[in-house]
Amino acid sequence: MTAATDYTLAELCIVAASKAFENDGEVLATGIGVIPRLAASLAMKTINPDMMMTDSEAWMLSEPNPLGKRGDDFVPACESWMGFSRIFDNVWSGKRHAMLGPTQIDKFGQTNTSALGGTYEAPKVMMLGARGFPGNSISHPNSFFVPAHNTRVFMDGECDFVSSIGYNPARLPKGHSLDDVDIRLIVSDLCVMDFRGPDHQIRLVSLHPGVSLEQVQESTGYPVHVEGDVPVTAAPTQTQLDIIAALDPHNQRAYQIKDNPPGVRTAADFA
Repeated sequence: MTAATDYTLAELCIVAASKAFENDGEVLATGIGVIPRLAASLAMKTINPDMMMTDSEAWMLSEPNPLGKRGDDFVPACESWMGFSRIFDNVWSGKRHAMLGPTQIDKFGQTNTSALGGTYEAPKVMMLGARGFPGNSISHPNSFFVPAHNTRVFMDGECDFVSSIGYNPARLPKGHSLDDVDIRLIVSDLCVMDFRGPDHQIRLVSLHPGVSLEQVQESTGYPVHVEGDVPVTAAPTQTQLDIIAALDPHNQRAYQIKDNPPGVRTAADFA
């Protein structure tokens, strides 16, 4: 299909993030946040029709719900009941793939959603908490979306508080190995990455249009592995843009990245 020429950075990130779910098959997808949710929904409607999705309450859907307020005549495509007990069955069996946005991601792929600075008993900033992330990270694949790629997120050293395991042998739970860790894809406002470099080093997969390798490395607090010529992140097709617009009729995607610049940026966009 022909690539579109007029699209926003948020739309580019949604399409790039949707590829995290491409080869999952019949797996429960959980997108936490606007762009991850739209990415999972787009994947379900295009590249992985076998994927499962809930209404975020207690129903399995055969068609993803659009974001935001819906008309009084809207009827969700409920397929079956999906209460907490069935959710946990999917989690423990590895039949789930979550995408969320951690506040910190260290060189091991460990993430922090809990606390920043100070001690855990008296942090400088208290956040959402680890919640279910420790169990998720040892049970099923996880991917990340980062709206502002910088050295505060991709920080030097280890996370202030480790909310999820990564490729750090020193923190593996008893009975687990590095093979049990499955960090699929990291999509930021600068690039797409994964942890498939040597010894699970973070690796550059693609650069968003107008972004340089130097920008990515300067914005990452640890070395990024680069293999050969790095491709440019693929532009959305018009079909993908039409699906995204239908899934997000109130354009919530426009407020997820600062100023939501065009998908193809110039030097002026980084000034």
